[in-house]
Amino acid sequence: MNKLLVIGYVWPEPTSSAAGSRMVQLLKLFCAQDWQITYASPAAQSDYAIDFEAMGILTKRIKANDSAFDSFLNEVDPDVVMFDRFMMEEQFGWRVAQTCPNAIRILDTEDLHFFRKARYEAFKQGRSLLKTDLHSDEARREIASILRSDLSLIISEAEQKLLVEDFKVLDEILHYIPFLLQPLPQEKINELPSFDERKDFMFIGNFLHQPNWDAVLYLKQEIWPLVRRKLPDAKLHIYGAYLQDKVKQLHNKKEGFLVEGRVEDASFVFKNSRVLLAPLRFGAGIKGKFVEAMLNGTPSITTTIGAEGICGMYPWNGEIANHAEAIAQEAVNLYEKPKRWKKAQVNGYNIINNRFLETNFAQQLFSKIEFLQAKLDLHRSKNFMGSMLMHHTLQGTKYMSLWIEAKNKLKELEER
Repeated sequence: MNKLLVIGYVWPEPTSSAAGSRMVQLLKLFCAQDWQITYASPAAQSDYAIDFEAMGILTKRIKANDSAFDSFLNEVDPDVVMFDRFMMEEQFGWRVAQTCPNAIRILDTEDLHFFRKARYEAFKQGRSLLKTDLHSDEARREIASILRSDLSLIISEAEQKLLVEDFKVLDEILHYIPFLLQPLPQEKINELPSFDERKDFMFIGNFLHQPNWDAVLYLKQEIWPLVRRKLPDAKLHIYGAYLQDKVKQLHNKKEGFLVEGRVEDASFVFKNSRVLLAPLRFGAGIKGKFVEAMLNGTPSITTTIGAEGICGMYPWNGEIANHAEAIAQEAVNLYEKPKRWKKAQVNGYNIINNRFLETNFAQQLFSKIEFLQAKLDLHRSKNFMGSMLMHHTLQGTKYMSLWIEAKNKLKELEER
């Protein structure tokens, strides 16, 4: 039986974030192939994490800068180690390379953090993104992690193109794998509420994620007043996990701007909302809210950045606009016109059934893993930059980590 060890940045919460859903999808892939899976994380346990036991997945709480992790690695003896985001590869990758040199090291990027951060910095300065914005310390760290890994899972074609064309990363060490979904059969589509059975607008997002907070503020200050002027009876419901006080303070019943907070069943609110209104002004990766909207037959209004990586050559399931007045006008049009709304809904079904089917990607991933298992030395020999970075990481990060561990042990002795 093949063994997978996942080193998680957090304990995945599929009801809280797209990143949580993405990790669960990957875990289910390996479960379906009868892999023995262990999920380990240095993060605090979460009340909203998936039920690992029900999935047959072992769990382990680990510590950074602790040689006990090496013993744990020897016990698990994994064939594949998957790092959940580059920060985990930075912390634990050198230990995996040293203790389990024959284990395939896979990095699940979730999205390119440096890309999202660069867009945010450009947005704060009120200008377009420049190529020089991408040459940040965050980019150096993340791309170094990609190069050290045997394979990096990339969720968006736009991000793979950026890595290959702008940063000259070898295509052989990148693997495009988006959200992994089941097909939408017509009988399920027929059960969804119709245009007349739905009402109001919605927004949903994890409020630990800066793009979501900015989008809600943008809605409150600039877009919703324009929509409300033309649709005085409509309401906008704001849903999301980890609601902060600054978000709660935007609640205004008189304006129809209703901050609702976390929902246990996001599918229910999607099905009963007529339009998803989510004008994201920066970000990266694939935004799960739009994919979930399509699954539930809910058309959406967003920006070019919000739609990035989702529809490919297919028409968007709603409208894309990049300025407050245009966003508001498109929202009103979509909300009021049944034929236009129905066409947008069908566009969403086409995107799901042509862009995100699990069957189109699962076998490709395991074929790649099988190739790496058979030709790992050859694969690594083609990535000299990665081997050079791993060499220096072993010399630098290793001894810094050992120094921190010794310091922590000395502190514990002093406190006794």
